[in-house]
Amino acid sequence: MSDTSFCQGFEPICAENPTWMVLGTMPSVVSLKEAFYYAHPRNAFWPIMHHLTNCPVDSIEDKVNLVKQAKLVLWDVLDHCQRQGSLDSDIKTPQANDFEWLFRQYPQIRTVVFNGQKAAQLFQRHVIKKQHLPEDLELIVLPSTSPANAALKFADKQLFWQEKLSGLV
Repeated sequence: MSDTSFCQGFEPICAENPTWMVLGTMPSVVSLKEAFYYAHPRNAFWPIMHHLTNCPVDSIEDKVNLVKQAKLVLWDVLDHCQRQGSLDSDIKTPQANDFEWLFRQYPQIRTVVFNGQKAAQLFQRHVIKKQHLPEDLELIVLPSTSPANAALKFADKQLFWQEKLSGLV
């Protein structure tokens, strides 16, 4: 019996003319079950985005509209992996999404925001070193909004995100 499970990520949610993107690692078990990004009720992502944009986040439709109004792409670094549970530290055999395709589709994207250190590490290891990307990208690493990142309180996470993203949103 295997101690890991195959996890397949989601398609990106894209605004019509996005200028920036937020990348996580891989959806959590709860998100995979709900088939939508950041679905865990204690994940701070949607409350933080609500605070930054003043857009409602009460339904999936609201969240998709927020992404579109913010000129954002919401995606994950990984297309698929093996993982038991939801912890990024348990990711095995990671396979990155096709960012070359994404940047061909949306060449105006110039800022990549990582939802946590692990997303940035995986992007460095499995995307930057293996895919051809625009050279002038701004890469911003922010604290993970995951409830597993218990070292920071919600208010602190929100403040970090607000300080770094004030010009983008």
